[in-house]
Amino acid sequence: MKSKLISVVVAAAFALPVSGYAADGKTRTFVKDSVITTKIKAELAKEKPSTLAKVSVDTDNAGVVVLSGSAKTQADKEKAETVARGIKGVATVENNIEIRP
Repeated sequence: MKSKLISVVVAAAFALPVSGYAADGKTRTFVKDSVITTKIKAELAKEKPSTLAKVSVDTDNAGVVVLSGSAKTQADKEKAETVARGIKGVATVENNIEIRP
C-alpha cells in the first residue's frame, strides 16, 4: 500500500509542472524552415562556416529565435547572436550556444 502511495505522489510531482506549463499558454510553436530561420542560416554560412556549422536555429511564430548547438569561441557565439539580431522580423534572440573549443 505504501509503495502505491509513493508511486502516485511521484507521478503527480512529474505531471504538475507539465500541466502548469501548458495551462499558462506559454508553449512555443516553432515554424520549421521559416523565412527568418533560412535567412539566419544563410548569413551564418557567409561567416566562418567551420566554426558556426554546429549552430541550430529555431524561430517561433512571434519572431523569437533560439540559437543552440556549439561554437569554438565566445566571439563566435556572440557573432551568431549578432547575425540573428540583424535579420528583419526577429523580435528577440535566445542564445543557448555552448562554447566547446
